[in-house]
Amino acid sequence: MTAHPGGPLKGEAVLPGDKSISHRALIFGGLARGQTRIRNLLTADDVMRTAAALRGFGLSVEREGEEIVVEGGPWQSPDHMIYCGNSGTGVRLLMGAAAGQGVAVSFEGDASLRVRPMERVLEPLRDMGLEGTSTEGHLPVSLSAGSLRAITYRLPKASAQLKTAVLLAGLGAEGDTVIEEPILCRDHTERMLPAFGAELVIEEMGEGRKLTLPGRQQLKGAKVTVPGDPSSAAFLLVAGAILSGSEITLPGVLINETRIGFIETLREMGAQVSLMNEREEGGEPIADLHVRSSALKAIHLGPERAPAQIDEYPILAVAAAFAEGTTRFEGLDELRVKESDRLAATAALLTENGVTCRTGEDWLEIDGGTPKGGGLVKTHHDHRIAMSSLILGLGAAEPVTVDDCEMIATSFPNFAGLMASLGANIKEHV
Repeated sequence: MTAHPGGPLKGEAVLPGDKSISHRALIFGGLARGQTRIRNLLTADDVMRTAAALRGFGLSVEREGEEIVVEGGPWQSPDHMIYCGNSGTGVRLLMGAAAGQGVAVSFEGDASLRVRPMERVLEPLRDMGLEGTSTEGHLPVSLSAGSLRAITYRLPKASAQLKTAVLLAGLGAEGDTVIEEPILCRDHTERMLPAFGAELVIEEMGEGRKLTLPGRQQLKGAKVTVPGDPSSAAFLLVAGAILSGSEITLPGVLINETRIGFIETLREMGAQVSLMNEREEGGEPIADLHVRSSALKAIHLGPERAPAQIDEYPILAVAAAFAEGTTRFEGLDELRVKESDRLAATAALLTENGVTCRTGEDWLEIDGGTPKGGGLVKTHHDHRIAMSSLILGLGAAEPVTVDDCEMIATSFPNFAGLMASLGANIKEHV
């Protein structure tokens, strides 16, 4: 796929449903008794893998008109390995849920997912009494059937996936599961659990929080409307900021404070991003986002800013490539264990397109200006690297091509079509 430099982007674009909330809505519905009805579920490959996994556990997941209907019930041990494709969120949350349901199961993934760390989830689950094995810390992972006991667990790093896996396991454990969260991370699970009838106590703990979840709870089916994905919004907001004369509106986007650190960053860089018609739906805050093009300037972000925007650093790096001055991002070590070594891949996409940058174990420096473009970017099967590269190509002096675009469907199925509706010139090679 190639992105060609062109004119401004203008119009309104409705984003796909948030991926993190889509995974949770499906899994919580599978754990609940009764029927769960989900509107605006993201129908990307990652989420559909989770839906297929639930069917593998003997549950019903079907489409009825504009809704996805999940019939929850007792989980059964699958008669086949559960394949999660490229979805790190899906497999880690399913590991916790399956452990809490006491079923035996094995999980597998694609080549990219097989190199992502899984022991970080297995360790606390083993402390709860699970018998589970991994392949040198990676997939395939096998869990044995058995009952769990509650534990008190202090998160070693800001990881919503890890926190959620332990909470989902705790739903089926004996006793109160306590999670100490010294650094706040995404809280979609805590917001959604009460909607499914769960008892959860949240207490302040310094700059973080302590979560107490009584075990042996039974969730009840619920109605969920999934808001627009802010991580998808980031690509359009950066495109609107860097392309002169652009003006874009994105209605109904999630603005949970644990997910929109990148908006604060873009504003600090000089981007004109506005939140309009702020409201709440299903326990989550949403708003209509609006961006106008503007001149960007370099910034310096310390490691404390990383948790709230960790997925957005590749596209923020593209914004920095168009900014005046040298930008520095710190605390990026988690990028090393994403779908690719995302820190190295981000530096490579910049370098390939004439942007001078420097990187270390957990930091990235970018000299801004007007990128030359003209590069062929190796995406390493990483959807965020692919989309970030294409956004850079829209504003660079020469077109930018990515070696693979198929994986974009894991999070943003209609990316190219939606961008074209705003005036972007992105062509797929046949």
